Amino acid sequence: MIRAAPAVDKLSCEVNPMRKLRLFASAVTALSILASTPAFAAGKTDFKVCWTIYAGWMPWGEAKTQGIVTKWAKKYGINIDVVQLNDYIESINQYTAGKFDGCGMTNMDALTIPAAGGVDSTALIVGDYSNGNDGVLIKGKGKKITDLKGQSINLVELSVSHYLLARALESAGMSERDVKTVNTSDADISAAFATPTVKQAVTWNPMLADLKAQPDVTEVFDSTKIPGEIMDMMVVNTKTLADNPALGKALTGAWFEMLALMKANNASSTAALTSMAKASGTDLAGYKGQLATTALFYTPKDALAFATSPSLPQTMTRVAKFSFDHGLLGQGAPNPDAVGMAFDKGVIVGSKSNVKLRFDPTYVRMAADGKL
Repeated sequence: MIRAAPAVDKLSCEVNPMRKLRLFASAVTALSILASTPAFAAGKTDFKVCWTIYAGWMPWGEAKTQGIVTKWAKKYGINIDVVQLNDYIESINQYTAGKFDGCGMTNMDALTIPAAGGVDSTALIVGDYSNGNDGVLIKGKGKKITDLKGQSINLVELSVSHYLLARALESAGMSERDVKTVNTSDADISAAFATPTVKQAVTWNPMLADLKAQPDVTEVFDSTKIPGEIMDMMVVNTKTLADNPALGKALTGAWFEMLALMKANNASSTAALTSMAKASGTDLAGYKGQLATTALFYTPKDALAFATSPSLPQTMTRVAKFSFDHGLLGQGAPNPDAVGMAFDKGVIVGSKSNVKLRFDPTYVRMAADGKL
């Protein structure tokens, strides 16, 4: 029996600065949104993409502020409005409903919300992956993953924290049957961990950094152990992209110009990073700390290597299985292959007749080849 995901309004919350609620949502919700989705018109000149506060997505806001997005849009004769929203899940819901042409989201959410809901979506840019931003904590020194057996663990259920826990347990020959999860919102996780009764927790930065800095706390597993599995992406509507390749070219060009500026190590890059730090509710040192555990692909070449890696289909197969096991592909999904996913060189994982999520490196490859 498939366990249905809770309703989105029970899981989503307004994104606090420096915090991004990276949740899965039910396909049922996505399908209800899809029912009112307008047709995507070909030959458009005006586009909108959205993003929410998180270390790996701050460049979108700064690229708008710097005029970089406008410059690249004008190069291709279009207009692109880059909009910051305050609620992560709501941003994906609005994208799914057709109110935005693109949206920043994780690989898991791209699969379980728009793709599972029937909206054919393309990962235009895989911008980064969590490289220590997510971790499993136990109170006490010298603890190990096996010490979780029989214990209650506080986390945001059906989130990337839940996925990380499953991977941690798997690495120690255990499973979720060996523990009990306690659903705790990201806003409450720090306060819960401060109480004597809560001894285990899974969370992400910046809460993770604060909690593991406390005395007698051991981080027994983190996302560096599963590199490349928790990705942050710019996802666009596949039909819109096919009808309007200028959108893909402009967004990709703007993104990598912004990242080159961040990496320039000069006064301009410091100013840009300081601006992003302020926008995310921290200082320059704090934002650099967040970037240190975020594996950003600063060059098109690096992003292309990741997007065309043979390990990417394997990773998404694992994500699809987790999603199916937790009822996140919809109650009608017969197996983890219900939603097809397409990758470089014609590789397809899952249903070939229902491909709804595409990792298409076309535009990143153009950037890498200097053809934008």
